[in-house]
Amino acid sequence: MRRDWLQLALWIVGTALMAYAGYAGVTQSYSTLADRQNILAAAVANPVILMFRGLPSGPSAGAFLAFEILPWLAILAALMTTFLAVRHTRADEEAGRAELLSATPASRSMPTIATAVHGVIANVVLALLTAAALISTGMDPGGSWLAGAAAGATGISFLGIGLVAAQLVRTSRAANSIAVWALVALFLLRGIGNAAGTPSADLTHVTSAWPAWVSPFGWAEQTRPYDADSWWPVLLAVVVGLALSIVASVLQSVRDIGAAFLAGRPGRAHARPALSSPQALLWRLASGSIVGWAIGGALTGILATTLGSVVDQVADQNRAVVEIITKLAQSGSLDEATITVFFTMLGIVAACCAVQTIARARQEEAHGTAEPVLATLVGRVRWLADYLIVATCAVLITVVAAVAAGCLGIAGSGGSADLYRTVLVDGVGQLVAASVFTVVTALVFVLVPRATIGLGWALLLIATMLGMFGPLFGLPEWTTRLSPFGVTPVVSESGVDMRGLWWLVLAVAVGAAASLSLMRRRELAADG
Repeated sequence: MRRDWLQLALWIVGTALMAYAGYAGVTQSYSTLADRQNILAAAVANPVILMFRGLPSGPSAGAFLAFEILPWLAILAALMTTFLAVRHTRADEEAGRAELLSATPASRSMPTIATAVHGVIANVVLALLTAAALISTGMDPGGSWLAGAAAGATGISFLGIGLVAAQLVRTSRAANSIAVWALVALFLLRGIGNAAGTPSADLTHVTSAWPAWVSPFGWAEQTRPYDADSWWPVLLAVVVGLALSIVASVLQSVRDIGAAFLAGRPGRAHARPALSSPQALLWRLASGSIVGWAIGGALTGILATTLGSVVDQVADQNRAVVEIITKLAQSGSLDEATITVFFTMLGIVAACCAVQTIARARQEEAHGTAEPVLATLVGRVRWLADYLIVATCAVLITVVAAVAAGCLGIAGSGGSADLYRTVLVDGVGQLVAASVFTVVTALVFVLVPRATIGLGWALLLIATMLGMFGPLFGLPEWTTRLSPFGVTPVVSESGVDMRGLWWLVLAVAVGAAASLSLMRRRELAADG
């Protein structure tokens, strides 16, 4: 708890603030019953919307609030907990701390048990503060407690998933990757279950299909806060999380420290000539994650340009869809606004790639593997510069994959030629916005190395909340412009509105120069 208090405070308080801001946005933007009914009808009529929103459970203010934000509250709890689970198990084994603990009278399984207890406590606090935030807005206490409990219970489920993933593979990076991909798969499975569900006659409720019932996110939504108020899915999520934690503890007791149940790929006896530089080594280490982010970018790009016809059909039946999309995009026609919304998501994906790549420098430093590299002729400035170059190229690859897939989508669907310009403008803007997080994370790494991972992801999360959800939640325009994602160029009726592009370019240049300059005087901080 001493090691985690700052990171957990950021995650927990951020989740509670999102719940509070969600209430403010819903009451301002959808204050009438008719508004909420229109949105729910649009969601029920379009399975694509149900893939990425909550489960419709009625047009009341509380039920609509749960439809809007409960999946995202659950995602924050799940991410917080999976990182926590891996950090105190497999990451500690890599750093040698687990072996020191095992040399004491404590049993080998005690770190796993302590992590499970720690994770449960963190999610209970998250549930309590989230519920308190909702109650403070005047919402029904019963539904508020259930919404907070649903988010916390989802975190406990992913606590078990993270602990099991840490037993399967040898590195914390691989364990985190398994946990995150499991999160993505289970979230999409929940969406498929909702999209394939049966709507009610008034188009305000949906009975989910079976895929939603095999996902912790689906269990959270089946509680239906402020409507049915079912508590038993919360119990199901908690039981599954604790059961997986017990499985992880058993697996821990039957393997050696540092070993894993999934064998790693055998390496070559001799390195290729292409690995003769530190930059090439970094490319080799980061290539797997970069490919994954590029695939995510390509999927985002193809969805951005192929869903236009679907959105047009729904918009003809319900103008509320137009209002939502244009409010998020803030400019352009409906097709252009749809592309802008999806490319904002692309910018977030590319920024995640950048933060993960720069955070790798901190992991190498903490694990002691950076020191052998820096003991050669490679200086500290060049070492960090290599990370900046690779992160920038990774962002570029992710964005180019999205732009290429988007252009193919336009060509395949017979879209207007003007949409190619929209894809290109939005792609360039999100490339620069994501690069801001490359240099910001590098500055954090240089100035406060021990906070690199926690603070880097926290800043990205805050920017996502402001840039992506600020307009939807009715936040003041100046708060949205604090996020790089909220000031990227967009295509307007009069041409291209550059907005804050040059400020973003300046921020990237200054941030890169400052981080490299400060790195000259920075000593290694190898301890975790």
